[in-house]
Amino acid sequence: MTKSLQVGIIGASVDSGWAKESHVPVVQKLARLELAAVATSRQSTADAAAKAFGAKAAYGKADDLIRDPDVDLVSVCIRVPNHRELVLAAIAAGKHVYCEWPLGCNITETEEMAAAAHTAGVHAAIGLQTRMNPAVHRAREIVASDAIGRLLSARLYSGTAAFSPKIAAADSYLENAENGATLVSIHGGHALDLAIAVLGRLEDVTALATTQYPEIQVGDDSMRQARSIPDHLFVQARFASGGALLLEVAGGRPPEASRFRLEVVGDKGTLALDGGAPRGFPTGRLRLSFNGESQPVDDGETASMPDTAANVGGIYAALRDDIAQGTLTAPDFTHAVRLARLVDDVLLSAQTGTRKATADWPVQ
Repeated sequence: MTKSLQVGIIGASVDSGWAKESHVPVVQKLARLELAAVATSRQSTADAAAKAFGAKAAYGKADDLIRDPDVDLVSVCIRVPNHRELVLAAIAAGKHVYCEWPLGCNITETEEMAAAAHTAGVHAAIGLQTRMNPAVHRAREIVASDAIGRLLSARLYSGTAAFSPKIAAADSYLENAENGATLVSIHGGHALDLAIAVLGRLEDVTALATTQYPEIQVGDDSMRQARSIPDHLFVQARFASGGALLLEVAGGRPPEASRFRLEVVGDKGTLALDGGAPRGFPTGRLRLSFNGESQPVDDGETASMPDTAANVGGIYAALRDDIAQGTLTAPDFTHAVRLARLVDDVLLSAQTGTRKATADWPVQ
């Protein structure tokens, strides 16, 4: 019997957060995974998390979790500016790594972490979780089978409640582009990656990034401040196959309007992916239709998981099997570098009003 992978989660707060909503239930439910340790910013909160989640060990310092000899895989589920230090420490300790997207604050950090993982020979997965979504896999199979024929066009819309005119004080770091966690990098990155996963690599892009809520309120402070980042994105792009893509990512949408839809038109047929969640479509399940008819999708091991955890579960399952079998199926840090380059080129296109041609962007 294959030994269970011992997982240590950095950022597993018992009160709230993405780790609690997704990573913890996945590790609790997925076969051959065990929650070996949790780490938060204080020992008291780490102890509470370990008790609530059933972890074997609790650490008030992330470095102590990384040094734990019983931990095989370190999951980094904290703010992007803290990724580099902890990811590099985990790699140096010989641990496998799962890090949330975006990997780094900028391309330099992202490339550094990818190079370190490659040199160390560890498995390093990036949290582009819809790459492992069953409906996305089935949509890719339908396109590859030529069932829709030659790709003509695709439209993708992704709405999110994030980046609204009123934000929580804890989310104020998202308003600083230097922190690498903006609507374009997070939600735009996920949307572009899904389009590529289904339809193949992009040949060129033209982008328009705008700020639709120029003044924001942070927390309970009645004072308003200027927003310095885009909260809306349009991308026009061309696939290598010749088909056209129109992509829109909209921030500040009410939860009931935080929907997602990808419509694909070929010269023989059509397909669509539908979903959406307040945090953005990667945090929910997707539904597939082909020529207007709903298609059954096998959710496999993630079927019993909460919607917020299902896509993350797909990454963990792939990473678990990659480590056990020596395969490379989960999106890795090299993929993160390619997507970061594409996101940078999208921003540059929006800033300069020019079309950007492919430069080692992601492949399907």
